[in-house]
Amino acid sequence: MCALTAGKRGKKVLVLEHQPKPGRKILISGGGRCNFTNLYAGPENYLSQNPHFCKSALARFTPGDFIEMVEAHGIPYHEKKLGQLFCDRSAQDILDLLLKECTEAGVKLYTGVRVQRIRKGESEFVLDTPDQTFLARALVLATGGLSIPKMGATDFGYRIAKQFGHQRVETQPGLVPLTFSQAQLALVELRGLALDTEVSLPSARFRENTLFAHFGLSGPAILQISSYWQPGQALTINFLPEFNLAQTLLAWQKEKRQAQITTLLDEFLPKRFVRAWQELYFPAKPPFQFTANEGERLCQALQAWRFEPAGTAGYAKAEVTTGGLDTREVSSKTMESRHVPGLYLIGELLDVTGWLGGYNFQWAWASGTAAGEAV
Repeated sequence: MCALTAGKRGKKVLVLEHQPKPGRKILISGGGRCNFTNLYAGPENYLSQNPHFCKSALARFTPGDFIEMVEAHGIPYHEKKLGQLFCDRSAQDILDLLLKECTEAGVKLYTGVRVQRIRKGESEFVLDTPDQTFLARALVLATGGLSIPKMGATDFGYRIAKQFGHQRVETQPGLVPLTFSQAQLALVELRGLALDTEVSLPSARFRENTLFAHFGLSGPAILQISSYWQPGQALTINFLPEFNLAQTLLAWQKEKRQAQITTLLDEFLPKRFVRAWQELYFPAKPPFQFTANEGERLCQALQAWRFEPAGTAGYAKAEVTTGGLDTREVSSKTMESRHVPGLYLIGELLDVTGWLGGYNFQWAWASGTAAGEAV
């Protein structure tokens, strides 16, 4: 995105890609259909120690701007939910769009290039590779974060930025499943079960599906909250959002309902889940036989369940990296380093992390465009 923007301005642009082929993360995104933007992407959908940093770039290159590009290339797409836009065919359409735009803008792309060393001369950057040396008046680092190392992710960008005096906000796996502790391993029997939930921390709240996996919890709600979660924190999960269980329980008790509580709950939740939760948290008997403490425990277990993860599934399963290069050391308008003139830092490399649902691609397009207009 940065390359094609600069190329259209008449700049001589070379992209050095260390992978044999470009765009591997694009191709696996969105289940192979690429959730290429979100209609509602705004600054409030991003995490950063400097929350105002992303505002300028996002305002200047909007979801509508990228949609125009998609439509100009005749790519069919659809909204899946919550403003998430996906290709009808495959993610290859988005990669082809970017490569075609780069070609038309005169951009050169070299793949399989391993940069061994970068240094700054008096007026230009010098990049050494095993085969040749490149000189450039401007250098853009668009090397991404640490997530999905099997797709080629490394800490290369952080190391180069550090060499030029940049600080890093602590990085952690983001949009990542959370793992069970030893005490919760019995919940493995629920693997494959997905429930509509509201998951919350003091700093964030999301209403989406939670998926029980063999190692812990996943699904959109968990991935979203994981970017805010810190080790030692407990999540609160409501398995019956928009339902007042305490009030319903009182009504069942007044009516002297003879049915077992499990049978009554089966109307609202999967049987497999109800049976597992009953064994762990409340007795199998009719509601009118519940003591006040038992009723309270039932409501807590289903509408305010505390889940303290053992950890995350790590960068191998993380869709993004939270944290990154400190944005206070970068121009929010141009993405240029405040330490080294001519050095630009964009995308996931920076301490800007979007929600699940196309927000991180939109940050890639917006920050890439900002730098491409300035180099």
